[in-house]
Amino acid sequence: MLNLDLWFFTVAGPAVMFAGISKGGFGSGAAFAAASVLALVVDPGLALGVMLPLLMLIDLASVRAYWGRWHLREALLLIVGGLPGVALGTVLYRVASPDMLRLLIGLVSIGFVAWQIAVKGGWLRFGARRMPDGAGLVAGAVAGFTSFVSHAGGPPAAVFLLSRGLTKTGYQATSVLIFWAINIFKFVPYAFLGMFTQQTATANLVLAPFALLGAWLGVRAHRLVPERAFFTLTYILLTVTGAKLIWDGLT
Repeated sequence: MLNLDLWFFTVAGPAVMFAGISKGGFGSGAAFAAASVLALVVDPGLALGVMLPLLMLIDLASVRAYWGRWHLREALLLIVGGLPGVALGTVLYRVASPDMLRLLIGLVSIGFVAWQIAVKGGWLRFGARRMPDGAGLVAGAVAGFTSFVSHAGGPPAAVFLLSRGLTKTGYQATSVLIFWAINIFKFVPYAFLGMFTQQTATANLVLAPFALLGAWLGVRAHRLVPERAFFTLTYILLTVTGAKLIWDGLT
């Protein structure tokens, strides 16, 4: 049961706007932080159900802004690879308890931060060698799975895209196209699994302006805001929420 009280919207409004800024201007990688935050205050399945239509709305606004600037071959490889990943996520969700989902979302959150720190620190290096097309299909499968269970498909997609020598805007546009398609794939199984309710629909209507405002701000921040400042805030947010979700899932 989703309790649409003042506390829910106080948490959800900024979280959804943050997701819009991330997807609109910073490669979609940190947008799943909104689902992690919502999972602190509502059932994880409902948090995912609330976020998906809003992420699709953000996708729609962002696709228009970056129309035709993507790298279609790389996008198609990841999109096609994403289909079996979404299917695997559907199977897992059917057997997962809410605590298992909290634990999984928390682990993905902490893993995202660890992955980013390792890349920034030079412990992991991507982009030195161009990955083959087959690697794009594998990365797409992983992205589809993590996107289904936590809306966190950014890191596996980024590993492949960074190896293909895309420009900053090309990378952004390609990421937007990929997750626009993968989120469409997720909609039917989400509905089949009962993750959409009358309460989530009401929440979507109230939160839609936050999503659109975030996307608008993200597109404009793409050229103006240093990525380091944005992602530093993201890492702190995900570390705190991820640790809390892991604790809740285990206890």
